[in-house]
Amino acid sequence: MQTRMFIDGQLQAGAGEAYTVFNPATGAAICQIAEASPEQVLAAVGAADRALPGWSRTVPRDRAAVLLKIADRVEQYATELARLESDNCGKPYLAALNDEIPAISDVFRFFAGAARCLGGSSATEYLPGHTSMIRRDPVGVIAQITPWNYPLMMAAWKMAPALAAGNTLVLKPSEITPLTTLRFFELIGDLLPPGVVNVVFGRGQTVGQPLVSADPVRMISLTGSIATGQKMLEVAAQTLKRTHLELGGKAPVIIFDDADLDAAIAGIRSLVTTTPGRIAPRRVASMCRTKATRTLPPTSPRQCPASSMAAGTRMA
Repeated sequence: MQTRMFIDGQLQAGAGEAYTVFNPATGAAICQIAEASPEQVLAAVGAADRALPGWSRTVPRDRAAVLLKIADRVEQYATELARLESDNCGKPYLAALNDEIPAISDVFRFFAGAARCLGGSSATEYLPGHTSMIRRDPVGVIAQITPWNYPLMMAAWKMAPALAAGNTLVLKPSEITPLTTLRFFELIGDLLPPGVVNVVFGRGQTVGQPLVSADPVRMISLTGSIATGQKMLEVAAQTLKRTHLELGGKAPVIIFDDADLDAAIAGIRSLVTTTPGRIAPRRVASMCRTKATRTLPPTSPRQCPASSMAAGTRMA
């Protein structure tokens, strides 16, 4: 099993404290992985910084070609990645294989196309002989932190647009579910110049915080809890790093008076139990309008009080 990090084009074992990774479906320990040391975190950021000038000047055609090769590599190792995701996340194997893996490869194919469509826009001539225009340049080194519920999918969502736009990156997966990400970086390591993509392993306080605080990092991309997002904003406020934060929360369902209640109930039941319910937009809080007055069973969204909307009413 691949348990090493990927830094500057090379696989490296962590030099920090060992952390046990479990199969949440069985409670069995899968392996132990050593965290990155502070020196390894800085080495990964330094590698991304050194790789930035070359990758940012790579023409969109060539960046797109790399992303398409990454998509091919995902499909080539689909069964292995799906099995690893199933074991480490406790989700059904077929759900990972049939739902997630095709979507992951499609993300890289989509941004391969997007890489060739980036452009600026001419504003106008504000001074004689001078034309103002908007030019899109890479941000720089991006620190990316992914959550535990969709490890490889979230890595793809963060990596593909960053690479398409000419950025370099250091990614830290959740210490709970790192296995597909570590294997993925090994699989694609030969497709990119050294340093363009790097992955480090460890907990937020010991690895994540030093990563986002490193001087060469120009942007922080996090999918995680509100508390972690607040910490990222504190770092960003001090250093003026850009942020992209997708934080925990609920996604309300509004049931209008003309809705098909049976279809709404079935949809809510399905979404709230997927993965099981561990998807930010699918841990559903329900709200309904006053005219949706039919009595609902205990397992369905509660009827709202008359003349008001019961925001945040949870499944019974």
